[in-house]
Amino acid sequence: MATPAPTSINYHKQSRELAITFADGQSFRLSAEYLRVHSPSAEVRGHGLQMPILQYGKKHVAINNIEGAGNYALKISFDDGHDTGLYTWEYLYNIGKNHDELWQMYLDRLEKEGQTRDTSVIQIHQL
Repeated sequence: MATPAPTSINYHKQSRELAITFADGQSFRLSAEYLRVHSPSAEVRGHGLQMPILQYGKKHVAINNIEGAGNYALKISFDDGHDTGLYTWEYLYNIGKNHDELWQMYLDRLEKEGQTRDTSVIQIHQL
């Protein structure tokens, strides 16, 4: 079954959330941080079968610009300079539907790798 197309897409600057509603009635609010750390770009996803590259310190990231890419995706530009990767309708639907599980996996990986969501916290690693 094909992924339904969005019927409404709105970015709320104050809360830094993308609200997206699909034709099947599913509706999601995805934070800029969540979208940034789950970017579908090769820079984040990695190349081939390698583990995705952990994105950290993105708690305060915002979206600068959102553009449609044909009738199938969004190109999102973030204020940290990241602007590669196309967020297809299928990808947005899947990360919206699996938000809680994906977010918890991200938080668990941050903790495991000794990183933080906040850029103002300096991690000191002893050698």
